Amino acid sequence: MTTSIAFIGLGHMGGPMAINLAKAGHAVTGFDLSQAALDAVAGHDILIAGSAAEAVATADVVITMLPAGRHVIGAYSPSGDDLGLLAYARPGTLFIDSSTIAVDDARTAHDLAVAAGHRAMDAPVSGGTVGAEAGTLAFMVGGSSEDFAAAEPILQVMGKRIVHCGGSGLGQAAKVCNNLILGISMIGVSEAFVLGEKLGLEHQALYDVASNASGQCWALTTNCPVPGPVPTSPANRDYQPGFAGALMAKDLGLAAQAFESTGVDALIGKLANEIYQRFAEGAGANADFSGIINDIRERSEAQGAA
Repeated sequence: MTTSIAFIGLGHMGGPMAINLAKAGHAVTGFDLSQAALDAVAGHDILIAGSAAEAVATADVVITMLPAGRHVIGAYSPSGDDLGLLAYARPGTLFIDSSTIAVDDARTAHDLAVAAGHRAMDAPVSGGTVGAEAGTLAFMVGGSSEDFAAAEPILQVMGKRIVHCGGSGLGQAAKVCNNLILGISMIGVSEAFVLGEKLGLEHQALYDVASNASGQCWALTTNCPVPGPVPTSPANRDYQPGFAGALMAKDLGLAAQAFESTGVDALIGKLANEIYQRFAEGAGANADFSGIINDIRERSEAQGAA
């Protein structure tokens, strides 16, 4: 069944996702403020609209993939002469936001959409640009069961695993909790490899032990931070992302906000946020987040020389 889909935000993630929808036979109209992003989807059966308002005007489903919560809420809401996407869409349009934003922002966006006579859900993704291109993303979805049922066939085109996490905002909650685990575990794996180096332990030997013992985790066996043991990990490509350090810093920043609003005494999570914020202030912003091992190694060398 062909669905009319407006896709707002055609960047490194949104562009491939929109292309996969078009390949599946859906009528996709796209818009992005970046000409480079528009050029990247040219020739993939995606109609380029002159504005976001034009893109959503005849859509059954609107998918947004934007940098932050303020951009999502800003796109939905009136601003100056712009009435906002909610005003330009037909009544009952299903809005799916796949941006990674704060839980509170996701719930605000949902409430705005419902108040305007639409349906809405948050559906952040995991899997990076490789997953976006391959159509193997994981979607964590927050919204009503009825809206999830309507959205699931669309999401299945772009993803391999679709999980309904509960009501509004709980897709974002699952995403921030998952990436909190990932960020912490990557720091732990990296510190272990640097410690192993100092003790004279070969990378492969540590990998062979930990990958088959209680230290096993995704940060080790899929995204191993040292070259060699996992040939497909970014460490073998000079830490080209992958999942950039700036994105991990963003997600851990969202986790830190959630700690504050909920009162969770998350000592390790807060420290992981500080470590990745520091990493993303420099060259780490555009390196894979596993490049944190280089930061740990450099600081260890500096400490040893002191």
